[in-house]
Amino acid sequence: MSNPLYDKLFKVHSENDDPFLYLLNGKIITYRQFLAQTRKISNALIEIGLRPGDCVAIQVKKSPEMLNIYAACAQAGLVFLPLNPSYTVDEVTYFIENSEARLIICDEKNRDALAVICQRLGLKIETLNSNSTGSIIDKARSSIENLNTATRSKDDLAALLYTSGTTGKSKGAMLTQKNLLSNGNTLMGAWEFNKDDILLHALPLFHTHGLFVATNVVLAAGASMIFLPQFDLDNIINKLPKASTMMGVPTFYTRLLADKRFNRRLVSHLRLFVSGSAPLLSETHTQFEKKTGHKILERYGMTETNMNTSNPYHGERRAGTVGLPLPGVEVKITEPKTGKTLSSNEIGQIEVRGPNVFVGYWKLPKKTKEELRENGFFITGDLGKIDEDGYVHIVGRDKDLIISGGYNIYPKELEIFLDDKPGVLESAVIGVPHPDFGETPIAIIVKSEGILPDLAQIELEIKKSIARFKHPKKFIIVDELPRNAMGKVQKNVLRNNYNSIFTD
Repeated sequence: MSNPLYDKLFKVHSENDDPFLYLLNGKIITYRQFLAQTRKISNALIEIGLRPGDCVAIQVKKSPEMLNIYAACAQAGLVFLPLNPSYTVDEVTYFIENSEARLIICDEKNRDALAVICQRLGLKIETLNSNSTGSIIDKARSSIENLNTATRSKDDLAALLYTSGTTGKSKGAMLTQKNLLSNGNTLMGAWEFNKDDILLHALPLFHTHGLFVATNVVLAAGASMIFLPQFDLDNIINKLPKASTMMGVPTFYTRLLADKRFNRRLVSHLRLFVSGSAPLLSETHTQFEKKTGHKILERYGMTETNMNTSNPYHGERRAGTVGLPLPGVEVKITEPKTGKTLSSNEIGQIEVRGPNVFVGYWKLPKKTKEELRENGFFITGDLGKIDEDGYVHIVGRDKDLIISGGYNIYPKELEIFLDDKPGVLESAVIGVPHPDFGETPIAIIVKSEGILPDLAQIELEIKKSIARFKHPKKFIIVDELPRNAMGKVQKNVLRNNYNSIFTD
């Protein structure tokens, strides 16, 4: 029986006694131990009644067991759907309903709230806590290890990741076994990972960066990870001497640079620092090299494609660029209206094609056809150019996407929420530069005639209904929004007006 994803990333390590995870508490989990637990969890999922092709949604804090469930889904032929633990019940309801998930695994503290939704939708619910307890662990404990791996093909769906849309409705990106395997193997080669590498892993697992980039590269190479629950400056600095590589978002690096303990000696033995999920400021790149002697390697990817480009491991890493197309990946710049391929240094929309590119949006054939051309090129929505040496530069976004600390935020979702509040005539949410998060949202509000919005109440309601990473960092009341002759709000004018609000 063949199952490419499980066979090549997991099964190959079944007899491997090398360390896979170094935990913060000092515990070491070997590959053999990890795969033994995976087999028991996989069997527990089958005993629950799941069958190949079923979707498993999981909304829990980062833990080794969350990785076990990812591996167990691969073994049992299930579709893995990770969700941000900061999502509210209302947000999670949309994801599990739209995905047609058969099971949700959540933290025990959220079980009662989600159980009501699960009963209405007819799906099962299990729990998993960050301290390695929960009902799914109890079920696994009594399950057998021997399990036949589900037969799957490289074109079968392996994961469903939701990416927000400008309308506020999230779209489920369908990723196949081939998508995940090709990217893991390509990055392993491009960044020269091998079994002796130890990756410092402080990224979340619900995001493609921490899961399908960092984890899959380590699995492909048979390397190991220092597995931290989250980014904590003290823990990072304490563990850096034991690592050989680190992957992070720009926020990681700006916070390290601000700490006096972070110096050239601390990282002299590391061979690679990778940054992604948000633009890395050229200033950060320069400061990091000056302080440590290391040039951060910046790359470019997205939920629908995993990684597309990377600055070279050997060769010039150019600050302000996202490097060259990865092996097997084609990148071109096109004119948005006509689709005509543009020449070097001409700005247009970025399109990519390769085995890493997803197969479409879940239950959205029209949207898929709009963004995924028949020739296989995906229209990313990012604007950029390719210079005469082949380096890709991202100069903006065709849509209003805000990337804050590596997380995607779409203004429309917030604007719909704000526009419904008393005293708000209309609103515009924009992203502005932020020294810590790279970019952060602020809300520009036009007050209704004779009524002043209660900003304190609005902030309180946002906290109840919307994930924390999406919250505007500032609310500004104005008399009117700038518009063009056609009545469209000129967000570029707003960005110019408030661009330095956090950086002056």
